[in-house]
Parts: sequence; C-alpha cells; structure tokens
Amino acid sequence: MKITGLSILALLFVLIGCNNNQKKELSKQTKKPNILIILADDMGYGDIGAFGSEIQTPNIDKLANEGIQFTNFHVGAACSPTRTMLMTGVDNHRAGLGNMTEIQADNQFGKPGYEGYLNDDVVSVATRMQDGGYHTYMVGKWHLGHSETTIPHAKGFERSFALMESGADNWVEQPYIPMYKAVHYYEDKKQVSLPTENYFSSNYYTDKMMKYIGESKKDDKPFYAYLSYQAVHYPHQAPKEYIDKYNGVYDEGWEKLRENRLAKQKELGIVSKDVILNTDNAATTEPDWKIQDWSKLSDEQKKFNARKMQAYSGMVDNMDVNIGRLISYLKEIGEYDNTLIVFLSDNGADPNQLTTKPGFDKWYKANYEYTFIEDYKGDYSKMGLKGSYADYGPGWAAAANTPNSYYKTFSTEGGIRVPFVAWYPKVLEQGKMVNNFAFVKDLVPTMLEVAGIEDTGNSYNGKEIYPITGKSMWSFLTGKAKALHNDDEIIGYELAGSSAVFQGKYKLSINPKTKGTGKWELYDIVSDPSEMHNLASKKPKLVAKLKAGYSKYEKDNGVVPVPADYDVLKQLIKNAERGVAH
Repeated sequence: MKITGLSILALLFVLIGCNNNQKKELSKQTKKPNILIILADDMGYGDIGAFGSEIQTPNIDKLANEGIQFTNFHVGAACSPTRTMLMTGVDNHRAGLGNMTEIQADNQFGKPGYEGYLNDDVVSVATRMQDGGYHTYMVGKWHLGHSETTIPHAKGFERSFALMESGADNWVEQPYIPMYKAVHYYEDKKQVSLPTENYFSSNYYTDKMMKYIGESKKDDKPFYAYLSYQAVHYPHQAPKEYIDKYNGVYDEGWEKLRENRLAKQKELGIVSKDVILNTDNAATTEPDWKIQDWSKLSDEQKKFNARKMQAYSGMVDNMDVNIGRLISYLKEIGEYDNTLIVFLSDNGADPNQLTTKPGFDKWYKANYEYTFIEDYKGDYSKMGLKGSYADYGPGWAAAANTPNSYYKTFSTEGGIRVPFVAWYPKVLEQGKMVNNFAFVKDLVPTMLEVAGIEDTGNSYNGKEIYPITGKSMWSFLTGKAKALHNDDEIIGYELAGSSAVFQGKYKLSINPKTKGTGKWELYDIVSDPSEMHNLASKKPKLVAKLKAGYSKYEKDNGVVPVPADYDVLKQLIKNAERGVAH
C-alpha cells in the first residue's frame, strides 16, 4: 500500500489525539478527591433512619447504606469544642475553646486555651487544604470567633457564608437567646444581612454551598467543603409541610419512642440484642434533665409536647432533603463519584429548656409570638413556623439519643457518641457497619491523607504550632488496617467538668454532682452503650491506670478544672447577665 505524506499526517493526528485522550483519562483517574463534611447540630444518635429513627432521612440513609457507618464515633459534648477539633485535629483546650464561652467558668477566662475563639497556636484544615491546591468553602454555623482574624475567611476558607453565634432563628435575622443582642453573618470578609423574604436556614445554606462549588467548577481543582447546618439546634423550626408529615407519630410519648427506636436499632445491628435503656433520673439534680412520666401529663400537655417533637423531626427531614439537593447537584456537575462525603453531629441531643430560666421567660415573651403553651390557645399548628420558638426538653432528647444515656454537655454516651457516616464507593467498602472507637480529632489527619497533603508536625510555614494529635482513619476505612486505635492507646477528653478517658472498649468518665454521681465510673461502651453496668469496683487496676492517663491528658493539654460548685446552667445565666456572648 502506498503511504502518502497526507496519510502520515493524518496518522500522526490520530496518534496525537489518542495520546491526548489517554492523558485526559489519566488526569480524570488521578484527580484528587473532593471532600464534603456535613455537620448537624445537636442531633441525637438515633435521629436518622440508618440509626433506628422513624424520621424520614432517605438521603443520609443512602450514604450510610452505600458507605461505612460508625456506631462508636465520639465528639465533644458541645458545639464549639467539637468544631475546634473538627477544624484542627488538635484538642480543644490547646486550640482556644477549652470550654464553650457561653458556659465558661469564672476561673477559666483569660487562661491559655480558653480564648473563646480558634487561636493562632493551631492551623485549620482549610488553610492546609487551600495551601495544598484545594478550593475551600464553608457555609453555616461557625461559632469559632467573629473578629476579622477569626472568621472563616481568615482561617483558610476561600468562600464562606457563616453565622458567628452558637445559633439563631431559622426564619429571620434574630437571636435565639438573651445573651445575644444581635446575630452576625459574614460572607467572606464582609458582614452581611439575611434576605428578608424566602429565607430558611437549611435551604439557604444549601443554595450557598452549591453556588460556591459551581463558581469554581471550570478550573477542575478539587474542593474541600464544610456545610454546617443550624439544624437541629433550637429553636426547632421547619416549613409547615415537613412538620405536618409527623402528625400523630408522637402521640404515644417519649418513653414509647425510645422503646421503638431501640427495637429498630437491634434489628439493624446498631446495638446487641441484650442492650437495655437507662431510665435512671436519680443521678441528675437539675429539673431540666428530669424526664416526666408521659402518662401523667394532661391531654393538652401531650398535644403541646407531641407537636414539639414534630417540629424537631420536620427540621431533620428538611435538612435531609437539602442534603439530597446538594447530592443531585454534585451528580449534575459530574463531581459526585469523586467526592468523599462525611456526615456527623457535633454532639448529642440538648434537653435544656431556656424558656424556663429566671428572666429568660420575659425575653422569649417579648421576642416570639408563640413559645409557651398558653400562647397557642389550643392550636399548635403554628409551632415551628416563623414567629415561634420551640425546644423539646429531656424526654424527647433522651429518645433522640437512644440507646445512649443523658445528654449534650455530659461525658455520658448521650453527650459524646454521635452518628457518623463516610461515603466514597469508588474506594470504600459499601454497606459496612463498624463498632471501632473513633474520635473527632481523627478527621483532620484523615482528610490530609486523602488529599495527599503532608502533616507538618509542630510547625507550619516556619511558625511553631500545636501538632495534630488525631490519628488518620484512612487505612482503617480502606481495609488496610484492622483497627484505628490500638487497645493500649489512651485518649482523654474534658468539657465543663465532665471528663472521660478511653482505652479500647472501655471508658472511664466522671460528671459533676449536678449531672451525676461526681465519681469516676467505668463502662464497656461496646457491649453497654447505655452505661447500665458500672465496672469500677470490679476492675480497680484499670480504673487506676485510666485515672493516671487522664491526669497526663489534663496536664499535657492545659485543662483548667472548673470549681467544685460549678453549675453549667447557672453559669450560662451568669455569663448572659454580664454580656459574655462569644
């Protein structure tokens, strides 16, 4: 066959084209994964379908069913301490939020590690990601400082829309608690106001995140995105159609709901068949934490309280729908399959009813049309809507935390054990459930390993910092390691006088007398997540070892113990009266 110059030229074009296509394919295969962290606020362990709930959460459930579901994942017992560790991989006492500022004890103000904002002794994961070639986005509740040097933009986020406070109304730009005179939102470096129409927090935050991701899609750089919903922190609010979906669902009360959720958890394999619920109210002295007998409520009180749980469930449901919208958008732009998605809550469910606190009731009367039972005049259809304030108290909070005991701010499992899901089917095993212990500090080193970004130890860009102390989960997630934390590894934790130390399947913990016995208690949290069987008297050597481990943790991390008479709710009121807002 005669080969002409034109034929050779054509062949060269074909070969060059093939080579370019191969390069493009290789580029697609080797592109770093996107990372999406979705954080719920004050969501209980049993509040999504995959963890035994009756609340409709099909999008989160799909992530769980197609990903890896952790049943033994732990966080801090309150908002900002968890968020600090989630942002840095460093203990909250080193990073500036040794306590949540709103409840900080008098002796902790002014101490290193208790600045009340994400300090300069640590480096945020967003900064590391941005320096490593990632786009970085943050939308939602920040609660880690609101000066120009501590807002998300100053901590490595290329684009951000953030609420500075611990919470806010979900319908309008309004504080939810008397200690805040106003609420503050920042977009990037500029303080902004919310839209006056068609605003609901979860809807708006999701729209913002999709906008940010879409803006930079063309350059093909990976993104790290942190979506931090206000849901389901009180006030519990949602569009009416979501609340009405649960008409009649909670009419039998909180005890029945706990039983139903536990039964479902046993069916799903979340807990073993022999786990029983902790129904002990005697250990707490605070009325806010005492569970009333549902059968002793009046019919009107039952209607009022059932609607409260509906408002909460509607808020969870709406968040899930928004997560579904974001997932659909990632599919639409071709980024879904290349995105590691992590879902978790920042702590357990919150039982507190601030509306009952001295002086607070007047504030709620003045700022919300519908708060107290008498405000509704028997018609509870406006609960959860604009102009209403709803919380739900210890009964529903206990049900939310099923099977775990007690609540947010406690070092019991109800305070610090949360639902956790990791989804990335192209790499991770699908439909896997694990009961290995993991801690929130472990997420930052995991993300760095996924992104191929070096952990620089105790310095960053020439500046001395506290090093990351979490442990990467990636080898465990990908099946290369059988365990995440070794059985001899000791991990400490403290918040507002509630402390814990973990080793293997054991947890040694203590809560102040307002929250518990004021004594160290030992539990096997794998077989006994409801903490019914205190093993301290049976294993004195282990107790001594773990107490020594806790003492070392306390010293290494600069923990400032609260005074013996510290009371978290009294401190909240005191700090509110003296204007401590951050």
